[in-house]
Amino acid sequence: MTLELGVLVSGTGTNLQAILDAVAEGRLDARVRVVISNKAGAKGLDRARAHGVPAVVVSHRDHETRESFDRAVVEALRAHGVDHVVLAGFMRVITSVLLDAFPDRVVNIHPSLLPAFPGVDAQAQALAHGVKVSGCTVHFVDGGVDSGPIIGQRSVPVLEGDSRDVLANRILAQEHELLVESLEALARGELGLETGESGRRRVIRKPSGDAPG
Repeated sequence: MTLELGVLVSGTGTNLQAILDAVAEGRLDARVRVVISNKAGAKGLDRARAHGVPAVVVSHRDHETRESFDRAVVEALRAHGVDHVVLAGFMRVITSVLLDAFPDRVVNIHPSLLPAFPGVDAQAQALAHGVKVSGCTVHFVDGGVDSGPIIGQRSVPVLEGDSRDVLANRILAQEHELLVESLEALARGELGLETGESGRRRVIRKPSGDAPG
């Protein structure tokens, strides 16, 4: 199926660029319908405009609550015909307002091997803990913080003398590939969700072409 994507960004938008490039090259069966940022100066908005994609600013400063902000985001997503949402460097915790509007159709990319180092600045967390391996995770979003069912992961070494930015850039290169690969699998109908005996939901892989479940 062709994914009708809404991409939420807060910064430079390099993961957005990876999606736009994959769509342009015909590798990803998707259309980026709109790019939304909570920051008017986000470079990701310029990337959208350069590809002829509507770029919308919904400032969180204009809303007293997270729920009010999310309602405005949902309105913009629906107005542009979005059916799946990608959080690509979106630095806001989303609420049930957005999750209920797009159930099991919100995907996030996070710069750690979850469940390790959820939340803000996972790269600095990894360095502070002295781990030897870090990486990135693509997952469906649920009501927790970086706690949703995992779609895929990529690992990278943490090298002696790494700074936060050096490690972040090493992880980012893998983010670009993993995010596109995960969306490709979603478009092919290969991803499903099931609830295990523990009550936790997990992603299952299905033969290509099966209807999404």
